[in-house]
Amino acid sequence: MAHVTDDATTSEPEPSDDTDADGDAVELDAADAPRRVRTALVVSVVLAVLAVGFVAVLATREPATNRVADSPILGEAAPELDGETLDGGSFDIADHEGQWVVVNFFATWCVPCRQEHPELVRFAEASGDEGDPVLVSVVYDDDPDDTRDYFAENGGEWPVVLDPEGSIALDYAVSGVPETYLVAPDGMVVSKLTGGVTQGGLDAAMAEWEARVGS
Repeated sequence: MAHVTDDATTSEPEPSDDTDADGDAVELDAADAPRRVRTALVVSVVLAVLAVGFVAVLATREPATNRVADSPILGEAAPELDGETLDGGSFDIADHEGQWVVVNFFATWCVPCRQEHPELVRFAEASGDEGDPVLVSVVYDDDPDDTRDYFAENGGEWPVVLDPEGSIALDYAVSGVPETYLVAPDGMVVSKLTGGVTQGGLDAAMAEWEARVGS
């Protein structure tokens, strides 16, 4: 009679958590469990602290609009801004001494510029007949015809100065659009805002400066 081998009785046992490779019982270290618990708690605490810090950063980060930025002309007399306007007239910032002047650099191809435009319309309308503050936009690397069409479609009655050579943008140290500069009544550049502006943001920036200087 042929001898039959029973595989179930001859196979090697699989090692388990409480056995070694030879299948012999291994006594578990009673201190391992508390250590594993402490490690898990430490990791949880670290992750929680990082999460709280991340939320705090998001909560205190400046919004996408009205972001105050540094500029080499801050605290300096406003550079000359004198040129032909979109409607064939002219604008000279020197004619507005004693008034707030909001100088906005924009382009019709700039998405944030388009987003801030309704806010500028509201700001200009709220300025009233006295014209204080004065809003002026400067065309940045854009086609005048495209700009005329844009204002015809989206409104805006303030002066729009052409800058075909880019000299005005260069004098104001513009690095991109939109950028908005606040020129105080004494003719000094007191703030630079990037990423688009809002009517409320402009009003707040001017009010803050006036409160600081006590005017």
